[in-house]
Amino acid sequence: MPAFKYIARGADGKRVDGTLEAADRRAALQILQQAGHTPLSLDQTTSKSVATIGKKRFKFETGLHKKTKMGARDMLLFSREMADLLSSGMTLGRALHTLAQRKGDNAKAQIVRRLRDEVVQGSSLSEALRIYPDTFPQLYISMVRAGEASGALAEALEGLSHHYERVQEARSKVITAMIYPAIVLGIGLLSVVGLMVFIVPRFAPIFDELGGTLPLPTRILMAFSNALIKYGALILILLAVGAVSLRKWLLTPPGRLWLHTRQLKWPVIRQIITANAFAHFARTLETLIRNGVPILKALTISEETVGNDVIAKEISAARARVTDGSSIAGPLAAGKVFPELLTDMLAVGEETGDLPGALKNIARRYDTELDFSIKVLTTVMEPVLILGIAIIIGFVAVSMLMAVFNLTSGLGA
Repeated sequence: MPAFKYIARGADGKRVDGTLEAADRRAALQILQQAGHTPLSLDQTTSKSVATIGKKRFKFETGLHKKTKMGARDMLLFSREMADLLSSGMTLGRALHTLAQRKGDNAKAQIVRRLRDEVVQGSSLSEALRIYPDTFPQLYISMVRAGEASGALAEALEGLSHHYERVQEARSKVITAMIYPAIVLGIGLLSVVGLMVFIVPRFAPIFDELGGTLPLPTRILMAFSNALIKYGALILILLAVGAVSLRKWLLTPPGRLWLHTRQLKWPVIRQIITANAFAHFARTLETLIRNGVPILKALTISEETVGNDVIAKEISAARARVTDGSSIAGPLAAGKVFPELLTDMLAVGEETGDLPGALKNIARRYDTELDFSIKVLTTVMEPVLILGIAIIIGFVAVSMLMAVFNLTSGLGA
């Protein structure tokens, strides 16, 4: 996109200058006027434009071009900043221009500049957001559109900020809970491999010199150690290929459905998955309904954000059973996937006319259950992993000692 160097006078009468990107000179003038500046001079700069074109051509030829995408934290920060700027009285165009003036050429800066240009040229913010579906999901776009329609865009962005903050918080709880078990498992596996590769082989010459028949556990251990030494690289490659192939299959619809079905049958894991899905469903639905999104559209968006295909299919089936466009407790209860407590709380909210309030309480209730389930998982996993590693290392030690005692007793005889 062409770059323009400008000199202008701000609303306070002070001189401002800088560089901005726009589709053409007219768009650049509109951007300056939207930001409250009076243009004094505007000249297109060729160096930045040529550099950008060359960069794009290089990426196209090498196939290294990546989609421009904000990270989750950048998207959350953008929403928070936009909500604060709009709440302070700034116009949409000026708020975007304020964010676009910040230095940097990362994905966030590129996206903000493009959004600013689209809005200045007459597009609504919700239409501009559709350019970047990998950054702004349907939930985000629908809420922004509802905020634009009601004249409460700042409040809609504020609601989105709160929503994604809670989503990030729930995700970080799960990740944090898995760090310690992952460390224990990793250290345990490295210890076992180290024993098999460096310690156990040193006993083989000793056993050969002493002669005699080794106990069965020792023979199994020696065979496993020899296989690990001779074919370790091949085993590692096969494991890596298998892991990549399994991951690719799990990303397909059949694979994802198989995994999500199994997750709902595993002890403890089932409680974490369902609590997270129900809390996310209630929070998303509450955010959408509170901002004026129709119930059927809100259910469609919620279906795409629960993170489990089995639960998403049940939401889709419930949406098909909703005939009057307002009552959802009965259709959700008919599928036997959503718990009675959730559907009963929904029914009470519908009866009292405070469905968003009921959904907020549901989200809070399942957030609490998620915290409890995570604590149970970590409490159970830590001793189980430690016990498992101890059993393996104990097997190695006992197998060696059995061989030593067996052979030395034969010598004494």
